[in-house]
Amino acid sequence: MTFPAPAQAIHPDRESKRRVLVSSTSSDSHTWNLVFLQILLEEMGHEVINIGSCVPDDLLIEQARRHRPDVVVLSSVNGHGALDGKRLITRIRALLDLADLPVVIGGKLDIKAGEGGQAGPELMDAGFSAVFEDGQGIDTFRDYLTLTGPRRELEAAG
Repeated sequence: MTFPAPAQAIHPDRESKRRVLVSSTSSDSHTWNLVFLQILLEEMGHEVINIGSCVPDDLLIEQARRHRPDVVVLSSVNGHGALDGKRLITRIRALLDLADLPVVIGGKLDIKAGEGGQAGPELMDAGFSAVFEDGQGIDTFRDYLTLTGPRRELEAAG
């Protein structure tokens, strides 16, 4: 099993630390992907709230309101991430207090073997801030987190 190399800046400055809510989609019972994401994000210096697998949409929304994360990271392994994710992001974008919350999704997003990259445009159109398709690699995800500041920072600047 191969793991990606640690990020160049494992512990970024305090200003770039993010509060990250990590979850799977409602139908995805896989957990090792969530553990991996939590460890990766913590090594990058972020605070992680991992709410686990098979999280119903209502619970994820409740936890986003409770913790006020800088970003929500959804991971899917079962191939139903596009279906579950589209439903969830539509609900989130309809809520005034969460409409601007950065929400990203990644992993195996559809069940069409060998046709990777097909779900991304549809999920972006539905309202995701970023989509990381299976096989894209972890560096793009790290770059996204590095280039986007914490919401608290962005709100203070704007």
